[in-house]
Order: sequence, then C-alpha cells, then structure tokens
Amino acid sequence: MLLDTYGRVATDLRVSLTDRCNLRCTYCMPEEGLQWLAKPDLLTDDEIVRLIRIATSQLGVEEVRFTGGEPLLRPGLTGIVARCAELEHRPRMSLTTNGIGLERTAEALREAGLDRVNVSLDTLDPDTFQRMTRRKRHADVLRGLAAARAAGLTPVKVNAVLMPGLNDQEAPDLLEWALEEGYELRFIEQMPLDAQHGWQREGMITAGDILAALRERFTLTPEGEGERGSAPAERWLVDGGPARVGVIASVTRPFCRACDRTRLTADGQVRTCLFATEESDLRGALRSGADDARIAELWRKAMWGKKAGAGIDDPSFVQPQRPMSAIGG
Repeated sequence: MLLDTYGRVATDLRVSLTDRCNLRCTYCMPEEGLQWLAKPDLLTDDEIVRLIRIATSQLGVEEVRFTGGEPLLRPGLTGIVARCAELEHRPRMSLTTNGIGLERTAEALREAGLDRVNVSLDTLDPDTFQRMTRRKRHADVLRGLAAARAAGLTPVKVNAVLMPGLNDQEAPDLLEWALEEGYELRFIEQMPLDAQHGWQREGMITAGDILAALRERFTLTPEGEGERGSAPAERWLVDGGPARVGVIASVTRPFCRACDRTRLTADGQVRTCLFATEESDLRGALRSGADDARIAELWRKAMWGKKAGAGIDDPSFVQPQRPMSAIGG
C-alpha cells in the first residue's frame, strides 16, 4: 500500500496524460500558452498502463482519474482506458476535462470502460466564458456535457471556479442550471497553481462567499462527515435533497488530514500533493529497466515522505513552480 507517516493511505491515483490544453483559462495559464513538454519526455501509452497496473496490483490503488492539461488531447486516450479496464485489478476510472471534444468521444470512452467524467464550466454566459478562457467554445462544452450524460458517464460532475469581477455572481444560477440538467455541481476555490504566479488570497471567492450566495436562493443541509469520507468536496443537500452541491475549499478549509491521493505527472513524476515542491522520478526507473517491484518500492518511498498538509496557511508557503497544467489538477 501507499502509506505515509501520518497514517494516510493513498488509494486514488491522478494521472496527467498531457500538459497541453486548448483553453487559456485566466486562473491557469497566460494567453500565449506555455512551453509544452517535448514528446520524448511524456510517458508512453505502455508506460502509463504499466504504472497503473503496478499501482492497482501492488500498491492498493482503487480509483484512477485521468487529467491534463486537457486529457482529450492525448492521442490514444481511448486505448489507454480500454487497456486499464482489462487489468486484473480493474480500477474505477474517471476523467477531468474541459468538455471540448467530449461530444465526439463520450460514447467511445464509455465503451472502452470509463465510468464517469468531471467537466469544467465556470459560467453560463458565452461572453464571460470567452473572457475567462480566451476561447469561443462555450457551446462545445455544453454539447460535451450532454453527450457525457447520454453516454451514461454518470454522475456527470461540473467543476466551477468563481473569479472576482468575472463570474462571482453566478453561483445560484449555476446551481439552478445544474439541478435542471441533472449534473452535480462542485465549486472549487481558486488555488495558487497558475503559471503566472498571480494568485492572491485577498479578493478570492471563498467557500464562505459561495455558500452565502447559494443560501439566498436555496436551503442547504450539510451532508455530514460520514458521507464525505476522503472526498475533497464538502457537500450539501439542496432543498432537502436528493440533489447535492459541493464546495472544494482547498485554500480556506484544507482537507489534507483525509487525503487519499497520489499523482503522476505527464512526464512520469510522483507528486504527493498538488502543492508539493518535490517530485520523485518513475520515468527514469521505467526507462532504465527497473522491474515492477523496484518501481513499487520507489513509489512507496515517495508517498512515505508526504507532508502533513499543503501549508497554504503557513507564512513560509511557496507556490509550486510547475503550474496546474503540468501537475494534473
């Protein structure tokens, strides 16, 4: 198993398939984009499947989330999903995507074995979407969401980040829309993972702000810690349920004590936390001929050193140099 010195066990693996993205969200990267990883630096399909096999067969991983960048830009994504679905210790598999391209891939991904999707959508207004993402693709995301629902990639979860002066008034409208469409909405506090390092705590839309706005229109009942488990989102029943809304308060209400995640970057580095400043190289071991037992040992050693928390509230906190697109948020 992937145990750390605080007694936490990682059973949830996040796998970044690419650092590339076809949006330029203001809270993630600059308008001109970034210097992408060179193809030889990326894990191959075979390497990804091998690492997932090691994680599920030797290290106790039960869930795999494919992320990016934008994972739908990864050639061979459907094949990777299909191969992982055939593993002896088959993990539950999900995908975090911006939804662009999902309209044409949702059915194939479901047939390959994908269980569900999380789709990022921060606004219901196409003009606001264009200002936030610097791309005119709002309608594509809506069609992608509908395609995921039709394909049975459920529950379809929608992730929204609220930004001051852009979409900060939209929380109630987003929830009303999600309820009508049958999606499960989750708000995520903006995190210090932007490539520009422009994040500032002052002025950010907090979980408290979001909940206060939602309560102006809805009755929210806490679901309870027993239901939450190790999930990052605090969840509330909306108007008595069964519909729910979640808030991931990574900054103001960190959930580090219950964290059960381990992460692989697109270039084969283990990260113990989104906000970690250190990484452990598995790609080098793969390519130098290490056997599965050795790779598992390196992975265990990396996770054993996981820190108690992200440290965002510590005055000495340093934002990671690698942005969210490279880490696999």
